[in-house]
Amino acid sequence: MSNALHSAASAPKIGFVSLGCPKALTDSELILTQLSAEGYQTVKTFRGADLVIVNTCGFIDDAVKESLDTIGEALTENGKVIVTGCLGAKPGADGGNLVRQMHPSVLAVTGPHATQEVMDAVHRNLPKPHDPFMDLVPNAFGVAGIKLTPRHYAYLKISEGCNHRCTFCIIPSLRGNLVSRPIGDVLTEAQALFAGGVKELLVVSQDTSAYGVDVQYRTGFWNGKPIKTRLFELAQALGELAQEYGAWVRLHYVYPYPSVDEILPLMTSGLVLPYLDVPFQHSHPNVLKRMKRPASGEKNLERIECWRAACPALVIRSTFIAGFPGETDEEFAHLLEFMQAAQIDRAGCFAYSPVSGAAANDLSGMLPAELREERRARFMAVAEAISAEKLRQRVGATMQVLVDHAPGLGKKGGRGRSFADAPEIDGVVELLQPEKISKTLKVGEFTKARIVGTRGHDLVAQPF
Repeated sequence: MSNALHSAASAPKIGFVSLGCPKALTDSELILTQLSAEGYQTVKTFRGADLVIVNTCGFIDDAVKESLDTIGEALTENGKVIVTGCLGAKPGADGGNLVRQMHPSVLAVTGPHATQEVMDAVHRNLPKPHDPFMDLVPNAFGVAGIKLTPRHYAYLKISEGCNHRCTFCIIPSLRGNLVSRPIGDVLTEAQALFAGGVKELLVVSQDTSAYGVDVQYRTGFWNGKPIKTRLFELAQALGELAQEYGAWVRLHYVYPYPSVDEILPLMTSGLVLPYLDVPFQHSHPNVLKRMKRPASGEKNLERIECWRAACPALVIRSTFIAGFPGETDEEFAHLLEFMQAAQIDRAGCFAYSPVSGAAANDLSGMLPAELREERRARFMAVAEAISAEKLRQRVGATMQVLVDHAPGLGKKGGRGRSFADAPEIDGVVELLQPEKISKTLKVGEFTKARIVGTRGHDLVAQPF
């Protein structure tokens, strides 16, 4: 047996499960990168692994249950489990750690964004096979490390934590205040991802618009040149980098501050996709005040109109909460009227969930669960009708599509996404069998396609 084969066969195996949002996913990527750098082999099963790491979500109740159930399953099938992520920072009923309270036999528990603490726990229970400074990381994007996404798109986290104290949210208590990454480090990672074949970079954080606030927008350096730590300068630099590689840049978690107006020219020029993921959460000023949202609801509709005037192609995705404590019939009707007026392209809605530890739970006027769910359903009926009409308006248009799935080189068709579709959360473009026999589709490459119809939340297109 060769040394390489012997090394692969003898490498300690670590089962890994990543739950939760894209920010948690980037935490998982950092951990996996370090594990691989140190010679550990990661596997997707619990049985046969030397230990298991579970990266958890601790936001809404369903996510907490999924995380606790996964930890329990890992303990049953393997017995040696390290827990990290947001649930790891969540207190239990007695004030102690919730994970320890529910599963006292876990090896270690850490909060989110805790790569070194996780690695310390791994080292205590499974010594590292080799020195990461002496070996190259396989299947990685250089300094960007290992990614769990398909190789043609990747998430780029630009900051950690949040300075806001929205009453329905416990993220700041789990992840802390805003800490912006040095802009040089962010751009270096982006360049490594593009150089490694990434065709779509999805910028994520808790509050993308606030990038650099914590460091007073100080000047950083990249490639020997000064650059301000601010969203506009970052988006511009990312867009210029992306153009060199024929790639996309997509912005997520953008709060509707006036400063966002500066980004629109970057979209009209093609540096950044004309797509904004803006978590409005509600429209009525009184509800937004109870939520302690940072942006003024009175001006959101006006801001959307200005954005669309500056960039007519703009697609807006947002999330909302129905049935927030104290929400009146009039306030909910205001939300539906806002949706009709704003014509949000893609919208999701949650019935208010009383997350443990959230300040909103102490507000008066908690609505019955049935009413909350009824309002969510009514909201989604309006949102889906708007989205369906927006899709119908694209029939006949020619769009650039990033191919996500193309069995047999797409000879019988495939699946992809347009600039209007973020992975996992929006619709897709179903690609029909190409008209020309010579036409092929390849995952991670772009194709032109003519929109010929709609199917639910998706477009149907003829590639050419």
